[in-house]
Amino acid sequence: MADVSEVRSFDAYAPSNIALSKYWGKRDARRNLPTNSSISISLADWGSHTTVGPAPSGRDVVSHNGDILASDDSFARRALQFADLFRAGRSSDLPLSITTRNTIPTAAGLASSASGFAALTRALCGAFGLDLDETDMSRIARLGSGSAARSLWHGFVRWNKGDRADGLDSYGERLDLDWPAFRIAIVALDKGPKPQSSRDGMNHTTQTSPLFPPWPAQAEQDCKAIEAAIAAQAFDDLGPLVEANALGMHATMMAARPPLCYLTGETWTVLHRLWQARADGVAAYATMDAGPNVKLIFLEDSTDDVLTLFPQASVIAPFGQEFGPGS
Repeated sequence: MADVSEVRSFDAYAPSNIALSKYWGKRDARRNLPTNSSISISLADWGSHTTVGPAPSGRDVVSHNGDILASDDSFARRALQFADLFRAGRSSDLPLSITTRNTIPTAAGLASSASGFAALTRALCGAFGLDLDETDMSRIARLGSGSAARSLWHGFVRWNKGDRADGLDSYGERLDLDWPAFRIAIVALDKGPKPQSSRDGMNHTTQTSPLFPPWPAQAEQDCKAIEAAIAAQAFDDLGPLVEANALGMHATMMAARPPLCYLTGETWTVLHRLWQARADGVAAYATMDAGPNVKLIFLEDSTDDVLTLFPQASVIAPFGQEFGPGS
């Protein structure tokens, strides 16, 4: 990507994000081009700090959360392959040190590939002195992890699916829509490895599920409706849309042949408890990604109700302060 002879040390941060309208399905797996647009909310200071610079040892070094990774580690391989986009095949001449640290609590059960590749993109651009705008950086981050296209910004972000074969019109953009009272709660149930990676699960679903063909059109419709509800700060409209979109995505997985289900018995227990509480007047709604952990969305004045229901939850204010479990 860049014809440079020197690399400088550069630090970058990117927040993790939770999709409010889901991305599940690719029209081009190599470029990570989605079948539908999606909208996310970023998680403030839950994310990834990354530093890229020259490697004093003369060999590539990748460290994660204080540990130097083996050369055959999957994350190290992905990070260095991604860095090769910037080194343009000159890896032996430009050995790099890549140091990344996640501020997402380990027990949160959240994947960090989105924030990790977004932060790595920013750090590589800075280390190589590239004057790229955020649209270009989003396009590049997408190549490392699809949802990284949404992790370059704080707040609400839309990832445009695009239609071009080269993917130039598929990128994230921050929505100029702040909602200070908006809250997210992370109800962590399982921090262990998934039974199947999101990438493999997505491929299996798109190839075998009879419920997948109508999904992209419905997901695109949901995305537009969710953006409109955010713009109007109409939580009574937003909550049901977000929850239905997540359950619709999981329905496509469970209808795959053989079925794929990331949700566990504990997940369903949380959902049933939430649904009962909502029938009793608690205004909170759930969303789940490709994993068992539940994320709740609600407004500030429902915080006490949510923490009474789920005292182990961590509450995040995307446009302000972060709260710890039980605060």
